[in-house]
This record gives sequence, C-alpha cells and structure tokens, in this order.
Amino acid sequence: MAPWLPTKEEKYGVAVWNFPSTKEHHLPLEIGETVHILQASEGGSRGPCAFPRVEESVVLAEMPMVQEITTTLREWATIWKQLYVAGQMERYEQVKQMMQELMEKRSQLLSGTLPKDQLLRLRKEVTGRMDYGNKILALDLVVRDEDENILDPDRTSIISLFQAHRRAAQTLTQRIQEEMSPQQRAPGHSTHGAASPSHSLYLCVRNFVCHIGEEAQLFMALYDPCEQRIISENYVIRWASTGVPQDIELLNNLKVVFTDLGSTDLKRERLFLVCQIIRVGRMDLRDTHSRKLSTGLRRPFGISVMDITDITKGTCDSDEDKQHFIPVHLVAADSDFLHNMIRKAVEGKDINHKGQGDVRNDIYLTLVQGEFDKGNKKTQKNVEVTVCVCDEAGSVVQNVIQAGAGDSPTSHYRSVVYYQQRHQRWMETLKGDSRKLEDASAYLSLPSERNLSESKLLSGSSFRVSGATSGLSASTRDSFQISTLVCSTKLTQNVNLLGLLKWRSKPSLLRGNLQKLMNVDGGEVIKVQLGPVLYLPSWLLHPQSPHTQGWVRYHAGVSAQALTGLSLPQFLQDTLDALFCIMMEHSDTDVYDTLVFDALVFIVGLVADRKFQHFNTVLEAYICQHFSATLAYKKLLSVLTQYVEQAGQGEPCEPLPRTFKALEYIFKFIVRSRHLFAQLYGGKETAEFQRSLQRFFLALNQLMESPLEGPTLLSQGAALKYLPSILEDVFGIFDSSALGAVLRDFVGNLPPQRLLKQKLQSLTHIARSRVFQSHECRELVLQAALPILRELIQAGEEEDACIELLSSILEVLYQAQKVRVKKHIQVILERLLHTVSRRVIVLDRENPLRAV
Repeated sequence: MAPWLPTKEEKYGVAVWNFPSTKEHHLPLEIGETVHILQASEGGSRGPCAFPRVEESVVLAEMPMVQEITTTLREWATIWKQLYVAGQMERYEQVKQMMQELMEKRSQLLSGTLPKDQLLRLRKEVTGRMDYGNKILALDLVVRDEDENILDPDRTSIISLFQAHRRAAQTLTQRIQEEMSPQQRAPGHSTHGAASPSHSLYLCVRNFVCHIGEEAQLFMALYDPCEQRIISENYVIRWASTGVPQDIELLNNLKVVFTDLGSTDLKRERLFLVCQIIRVGRMDLRDTHSRKLSTGLRRPFGISVMDITDITKGTCDSDEDKQHFIPVHLVAADSDFLHNMIRKAVEGKDINHKGQGDVRNDIYLTLVQGEFDKGNKKTQKNVEVTVCVCDEAGSVVQNVIQAGAGDSPTSHYRSVVYYQQRHQRWMETLKGDSRKLEDASAYLSLPSERNLSESKLLSGSSFRVSGATSGLSASTRDSFQISTLVCSTKLTQNVNLLGLLKWRSKPSLLRGNLQKLMNVDGGEVIKVQLGPVLYLPSWLLHPQSPHTQGWVRYHAGVSAQALTGLSLPQFLQDTLDALFCIMMEHSDTDVYDTLVFDALVFIVGLVADRKFQHFNTVLEAYICQHFSATLAYKKLLSVLTQYVEQAGQGEPCEPLPRTFKALEYIFKFIVRSRHLFAQLYGGKETAEFQRSLQRFFLALNQLMESPLEGPTLLSQGAALKYLPSILEDVFGIFDSSALGAVLRDFVGNLPPQRLLKQKLQSLTHIARSRVFQSHECRELVLQAALPILRELIQAGEEEDACIELLSSILEVLYQAQKVRVKKHIQVILERLLHTVSRRVIVLDRENPLRAV
C-alpha cells in the first residue's frame, strides 16, 4: 500500500454523494459537505478519520465575508432540513428565501466587479440578513466592527465587545419590528440616503403616443402644486411628425436624471412630473400652408401630469422596469394657458378635453406673462416673444440659449403663440449657456419710465424703445414680465456680499459691508443664488417683423452683463480670501479685527449648519490648500481671548456662544497660520505664541469659575461642548503637560452641581481624543474626572453619562501600552471599584444598568 504523505498545501474535499456510517471509523457525509485533507496517498486521502472518495479542491483566498456566508449557509442548511421534517413550512420557506438571497449576494461579492461604495452597502445587507436569520433561528449573535468584520475577542476590549453587541442587538430588534410591521417602513426606501444632502430622480421616457400631424416639443419638469411653479430645469424631447424622435438615435433611449434635489424637495407635500406639449407649425391645424407667416409657430397642444409624491417620499416601489401611462390633456380653447391647465390637472379639476418630465453656474429666464393693448385694431394681436442674448454692440451672441436639458443650443428662443389674447401667460423657462455668457461684457440698464419718443438703441443695452413702427403703435398700458433664476457657485446678485468682495473699490464703506455680511442668507455665501422678477413695460420690446394678419413678433434681448458684472467665482473661498486680505492689509491696526473675526465666525457657523454640512470638506480644503495669511493667528487669538476675558469678568458678550460653536475651525485657522509663519520665518516668536495660547486658556478657566447665571451659564455650556473639538489641533503645538493642567482646571473650576451632564460629556470627548493617549496629560485629566465620577455614582446621578465616561477611559487604557497604564488602572480601582460595586449591589434586577 502506498505510504500516506502530508499534503503540500492546504486542501479540502467535497463529498459528491451521501455516505452513511456503517463501520466504527467511518465518517458519515452528505452531498456538499467538506472535510479537511491532512494526508494523501495514491489510493486515497486521510483526514481526521477515514472517509470515501471526495473531489479535492485547493482552498481559495476568499474574502472573510464570503467565507462567513459559506459557513452560515452550511449551518442554516442543517436547521432548514429539520424544519422540513418537523413540518414547519412557513419557517422553512422563510429560511429558504434567506439562503437564496445569501447565495446571490455571495456571487456578487465573488464577482469582484463592484465599486467600493456598493461593496460596502452589499456587506451591510449581507451581515444584516445573516444576523436576522441567526436571531429567528435562535443562533448566536455575531458582533462586528464598523466595516462589518467579525471582532476578534483576543484583540478587542470587553468594553468594545459589549458596545458592539448592544448596537447589533438594537439594530436587529429594529429590523425584526420592521419585518413584523412592513407599513412602518416604505418599500424601496433605504435609510442610507436619509442624511444625504442631495438626491436624484431617474426618468426614462418609453414612448409618446399622440397624433398631431406636425413636429412637437415635449418639456418635462418637476412641479410643486402648493407653490404652483416648476422647480426643476426642463428636459426637452423633440418629436417628429412621423411619430418618432427627431434624433432617431434617441429612440428607446430617452433618459434623464433630475439632480440636486434637496431633502426639502423630498419633503414637499406633493410633487408632480409634468409634461408640456408644444406643436410646431401653423397657427391653426386647419390653416393651409399658403398663408403667410403661419408656419414654424410654437402653439400650445396639451399637458400631462403624474403625481410622483409616493416615489419621492419612498412610500411605494421605485422599480426601474415599472411603466407608467400618463394621459394627455389637450388644449380646448385659445384661452387655455398651459400653466393654468397644469394647475387644474394637479388639483383634480375637470379639463375640457378636445377628444382625439458639484459646480453649478446656470442662469434661467422665465417668460412669465404680458398684457398688450389691441390699439386701433378690432381684435387682439397674436404675440410671439423671441429671446436672444446680445453683446455690448447689440450683436446677437450665437448658440447660447437652451430650451432645456437634452436640447441643442440656439441663438433665438421663440415663445408659444396664443391666439388673440390680451393677457398672455407663458410661464416658459429657458437656460443660458453660462460658459459663453461669461465672455460677454455688456451691462443691461433698464429705464424706469418711457422717456424717449423715437426708436433708438439704448446705450449698452439690447432693448430697443419703439414708437410707431410699420403701423404699430406702442401703448404705455402694455406690460411684459420675466423672472430670472441663477443657480450658481460662481455668480451672485446679493449687494451686501458684492460690497465685501469688492471692498477695495470703496474702502470707506468697508465697515458697513462687514456688518452687512451677517445679514446675507447662507445660500448666498455657500451655493445657490436667486435672481429677481423683472417687470418690463412693453415699449422696451420692438417688433422684429412687420405685423401681418393681426399679429406681431416681439423681440426681447437679455444682456450678458447681467451675469458677468456679478461674476464672483467660488463664493466661500473668495469671501474668506477677502476677509483675510482685509486683516492682512490692516495688520498695523486693530480697527477691523473684531468685525473680520465676527464675519469669519458667521461663515463658519453657516458651514456648521446641518443644511450645509457637506461643505465641511470644502472649508478644510481651503485651510490646507489656499489659506495663506501668516499673521492671522495673532489677530484671531487676540479677539478670541478678548471675548472670553470679557465674559469671565461678568460683562455681556453676545457673540461668545456662536464663537464657541465655530471654535474648531477658528483654531484650525490659528494653527495653520502659525505653521505658515513658522515656516516662513524659521520658527520665530514661538514663545510669544505659547504665551498667547496660555492667556486664552487662563481666561477660559476663569470663565468656568463664574457662578453667574444667564449668558454666563450659556457660555460655560458652549465651552464644555466645543472645547474638545480643538484638542487635536492644539495637541501638536502646546506642551502636553501644560495642556493636561489646563483641561484639569477647565473641568475642575466649574462650581459643583453645575452643568453636571455637560461636564461628563465634555470629559468623555476629551477621553476619546488623542490628548488623553498622552501619559502626562491623562494623569492630570484623571485627577479631575475620578472625583466627579465617584461623587455622582455614589449619589446615583447622571449614571448613563458616568458609564459612558468610565467606558471611554477604560477603552483608552486597554489600547495603550500596558506598562504605561498600570499606575492609572490602579488609581481607578482604588477610587472607583468599591463605589461601583456598592452601586451595582443596590440596583434592582430589572434595572437596565445591571446589564451595562
């Protein structure tokens, strides 16, 4: 018999048929079970005991998650068979479905084609499903880290294991409640996007079935019925008279994504997808092509509306393969304005049918409405408005206007023509090509009254004043209204913000401009700019063509300077640059120091707002890559210390609470500025900088001593909350022993029984910071923390916060080097072990703290 030799590489065998145990040393196997091959010979293999022939396979270097799925499936398979034998068919089918899901997700993991974000999401789904299955099958709960990896008990502290177990149990309990009450959680509505600052809506247009007989334009957009306005850019589809898209390549490929939908958009009470249908051709479908000026007109044809509130709120499935059929409401009379038809349709009112939808720099113009006197004619004029963009010479800028997304740019936009209506209401929105408009240099100055009697070109304007031209008489009773919208990270129309950004042009107004900056809305500084509504007298419009057959085309020009004159790229960066330029150019005086500091606190406060939290990375990138004010640290630290000293002396200091809120980024600016100064001047003035920091901390600790109520109490609470946020930056530039003494006095100076919970939370954040990992600093902080813990645990007060703090301290001691922490462990045992034990003894068995 051939000798048994150890295998050269780790191998497993998979049974290819069932093998019952008939002898003493037989290993019973079922199809699919795996055994570890230890030795092999020419005649067979040897494992822990003899077994029949198996198919050998080399162990693959699978990711741990795949291996865990495999192990889980084998464990569940045994129970699954037992459920079938026991006749528990409902649970049997449930386990079967979960196993099929895990096998499918295992295949996705093994494919290796998923991007990182989808891979992480898939891992979370897999672990959630396995934990749920283990729970309903009464198996052990697996504890994991934030990356869904199983925690190693030999390398994880008991505190971390317990907290991970508690989190997993809470998540699992919530999952079971959701499974039992599916109505509490909308299908298809995942929680991972709840905090996302921006959302998108995907739309695929399958077909447009409507016999028109002429070319058509479909404008699809999102519509808010409460505000009665369109809230998105149009998606344009050009449909040929033959019943297919004009661009045949778009057939079955009409897709669009509505982006930049904020959380407030998803929370709108109702949201509709609307489609406005415009036919392009004759004034009336019954007209013959021989009539003059009756072709190429954009005439209203109908609308379609669909309520998508359930989709945006996540209360129904958003299946990409599900198709929706939306009926078309046709225009019944010449007085049916499309905007009014949309309003009636979403309100559910009956419509008389005729029976046959990260850098931004966009401008939108909406033709709102107009009123035109018929003059000497018996019937009202047919009005068409043509929009173009002109430069300073009055020449038309080519191909800068788009009717909406998916449409090619054009030089002129022509409005819909409503037949013989005095009051016109278009509500048509078009988009300007901002890249081309930035190259223009004309400025539009709108006159407020009609002061010219003969036709001539206004200086620097693309509007013409018209008197009587070719038989047309202009009337002062005529009016024309447009509105503009600028969605931009580069443009602003806010006068207060412009005053600051152009402060060099009018230095005398600098103080006022700095004060006015605090009145600017957050969106102005951070991201989106909104334009005004313009009411224009109709005599600013001039006839482009001689009126014929009772109608005339009006021409409205939009000057590019209305954009470029206000072009201020990257508001956040430019605003910060302006503030620090003011500070540096007035470095020899403190006249503007306080105003600049307050303005900086205001801007940092905006970024800290939850609405703009995704701009934190932008601010941090600015500090690391663009900020260059080497002397700013002196002025920032001086004003900050002045505020704290003022409050510590009991004097009112209204800006201090919001200053503490911005403290983290104020210190990032201070530390970065000091670092740049040290690089430039070889580390000069280090001692002076240390003294300035020491003065600030002494003033802060003096503030914490105050027993005053009101604003002082609020400032102390804000200091406890926000001071830990600066420790990571301060730790590298301030002596650790001195910093430890500062933190000890910072907490210890606070009067007893004052802000107890806030004090414990502040200590917890300190214990979780890099500062507490320093032996010297930790020793001094423990001197303040342990007496507070002992007193509160004995009294049974703020026990949850005490447990959180003590857990954080013990976690740091576990992670630190064992030799350096022995003394601190001994101190904790001496001070707290007896107190904690006595407190646990007196707790009721039902008290949840016994489990903690």
